[in-house]
Amino acid sequence: MVDRYSRQTILPEVGAAGQGRLRAAHVLVVGAGGLGSAVLQYLCAAGVGHIVIVDHDKVEESNLHRQPIYRMSDVGALKAKAAREALLASNPEVRIDALCERLTPANAARLVANAEVVVDAADSFAVTYVLSDECQQARKPLISASVLGLSGYVGAFCGSAPSYRAVFPEMPRQAGSCATAGVLGTAVGVMGTLQAQMVLSLLLQLQPPVSGQLVTVDFRTLRFGGFSFADASEPGEAVLPFIATDQVNSADLVIDLRSLAEAPVSPIAAALRIEVDAVENGAGTQLPPAPRVVLCCRTGVRAWRAARALQRQGRSNIALIAFGE
Repeated sequence: MVDRYSRQTILPEVGAAGQGRLRAAHVLVVGAGGLGSAVLQYLCAAGVGHIVIVDHDKVEESNLHRQPIYRMSDVGALKAKAAREALLASNPEVRIDALCERLTPANAARLVANAEVVVDAADSFAVTYVLSDECQQARKPLISASVLGLSGYVGAFCGSAPSYRAVFPEMPRQAGSCATAGVLGTAVGVMGTLQAQMVLSLLLQLQPPVSGQLVTVDFRTLRFGGFSFADASEPGEAVLPFIATDQVNSADLVIDLRSLAEAPVSPIAAALRIEVDAVENGAGTQLPPAPRVVLCCRTGVRAWRAARALQRQGRSNIALIAFGE
């Protein structure tokens, strides 16, 4: 009988020793959507021994054009569980753990600590910064990618390389999404496959190392680019950390930046309601004193904008919360 992995173990860069490293590896994949769909299928097929999937979402029919790990029969099912079933049907030799929960500042450290490599496939700026902070502290490599419209990038951060914050010290002023900006399923598949390739490169210790490398793809022109950020400097100023809701204390001044129409009830009862435009227009100078200001919104983008405005207005010790969907 031909061995399942014979076509890759015949490579001198893999061999029996490399396959053994893959079998012993523990990879955390955060997000089982478009990027995660490709990452998971290729890591499982390659024989990565232990894969942990973290995703709180459910399968929708609009996902299927870019998430081929799922079928129509999976619509309405939890993605992590449906992905696990599909992967085990393909390769029952791999251990797959499905965690149907959101990645947050409260659980990130525990999940990252147990992994050899972390994959950010969540399509969330807040999750990316949380994972980068945890991976940087734990010295674990982070493979992060993003796709929007007809362009994307993938990079190998942390571990022996600079963090995501060193390359992207600022969030964009607005966060696009597949639902609003659109995306081709093939584009997501290519970037997810590149993420899987970077993970395998790290686990197999291929040379030169991928750490500190970022690859860009323009799907309109089919051109690849990229650069090394191995010498990038970490942000010198105090970073804006994301925290969990249960990390808020009674002394904090909490501001929920969502409108009442968007969120009639805030998870934090004592939160003030001020929209981000008002903060940027100087409302922060009228706020009462507090040891720490905590800014909240859905994705973290408005919280980041408000934090930068408050810093310009003389505030310090600011934390952010992204409530999510």
